[in-house]
Amino acid sequence: MNKPSHVFDRGAEWEALTTFAGRPLPHAMLGVVSGRRRMGKTYLLRALVEQCGGFYFGATAGTEAESLRQFGSALADHMGAPVPYAFATWHDAVSSLFGLAAPGSGGRPFLVVIDEFPYLVKSSPELPSLIQREIDRYQAEKSRMRLLLCGSAMSVMGGLLASTAPLRGRAQLELVVRPFGYRAAADFWGVADDPALAARLHSVVGGTPAYRRQFLADDVPTSLTDFDDWVRRTVLSPYSPLFREARYLLAEETDIRDTALYHSVLAAVAQGNRTRGGIAGYIGRKSVDISHPLNVLEDSHLLMREADVFRAGKSQYRVTEPLINFYEAVMRPAWAQLESGQAAEVWAQARERFAAQVAGPHFEAVCREYVLGPGRSLLSMSLGQIGGGVVTDPRARRQTEIDVAVAGPGSGGEKPFVSLLGEAKWGTVMGVNHLERLMRARDVLAERGYDTTQCALGCFSAAGFSDTLRAQAEGGGVLLIGLDELYGRSMPDPVLP
Repeated sequence: MNKPSHVFDRGAEWEALTTFAGRPLPHAMLGVVSGRRRMGKTYLLRALVEQCGGFYFGATAGTEAESLRQFGSALADHMGAPVPYAFATWHDAVSSLFGLAAPGSGGRPFLVVIDEFPYLVKSSPELPSLIQREIDRYQAEKSRMRLLLCGSAMSVMGGLLASTAPLRGRAQLELVVRPFGYRAAADFWGVADDPALAARLHSVVGGTPAYRRQFLADDVPTSLTDFDDWVRRTVLSPYSPLFREARYLLAEETDIRDTALYHSVLAAVAQGNRTRGGIAGYIGRKSVDISHPLNVLEDSHLLMREADVFRAGKSQYRVTEPLINFYEAVMRPAWAQLESGQAAEVWAQARERFAAQVAGPHFEAVCREYVLGPGRSLLSMSLGQIGGGVVTDPRARRQTEIDVAVAGPGSGGEKPFVSLLGEAKWGTVMGVNHLERLMRARDVLAERGYDTTQCALGCFSAAGFSDTLRAQAEGGGVLLIGLDELYGRSMPDPVLP
């Protein structure tokens, strides 16, 4: 089934959904689709229903009685019934829904999409158990049911299939609709031909599809020189839908009660306090007291814990949603000024903070994404674990932070290996001193027992490279990756150390 032309990107997601919807098995199947709001889940699922001729129901926040009336009315419209179906309970509704997928009522699978499922669960907590009962029943009996449950409350949707949840082990599809990757986002916004603009734009709005068309009505920065004006008239303007979006994203998560505490945790990370102890110290709490907020933010896909690839048990946190990171670093400290219309003054004062706390860390994450995707072919060894880490040099009594690393554990008597050590700089022209730091880190890891014989060294810079560094890189074993390479406008040759 071909993907509709109006659905941008999402090729892998479309293939997974159509395969699920059309699989010719004689029993009921369940799928769970999740993803934060504004990712285009509803847009994607409606396109699927249009092609498959299935039934789509979008739930709204309401009481159980109201939701049942809405569901009965929508189902009657789909089936061509003259009057709405009257369901007294969800037991009746779910039983009737699965009854419509009986084998005798047609040969094609019957696709059903229930969108914003967490709204229904909030007023009717028994609903997952009722669905489980019908799924189990129609594993033994024949059924054409292909049921997709979709929702944006990540903690709720993730819990549907977790631990002792009723639906655990029942789903044949678990799909998370994520933001566009940085290259796809550049194409979507129409700025792929200007990598410097694309990188700045992505550090603010990321890969969320809704921000361009639904929120900003296609207000896109026309050039790098227009970027500052674009920030002022959109994200920093109190009249723009994006102005309060970061706050709304946090408030929409059902497991978040004390939003002030969660904003403080996110602000701590945005300010560069990326360890558990650093976060706790920043907000004035003990480390054990912030375990729940950290777990909730991780489950909500707003915070990510990234393991140190060189130090077992060590990790750092990163805000995954660029707009939230921008809000915490740039907007929240000057909220009163922004509300009074002083966007120009705030942005002028925040430029350095934007570079250090927003664009810089975001650039590091993009570089790791590059190595995981289009840059894979540059390495001479298998990928292993991609991340960052700290290499401790006991002789020099110093630590070297590695922004982009690829390492793997040893197995079968083989040494653990490192196939890439990289440093990423947003606003710094990289020189030989950066390369020498990476070379020393490679030597230290070799002394610690790592196999570094095929370890390439990578310099990632949005500002460029010195002539001396370029000359030294020509000798091999060194990757120079700038914005043109990251965005596919040029491709370095694979290197062998």
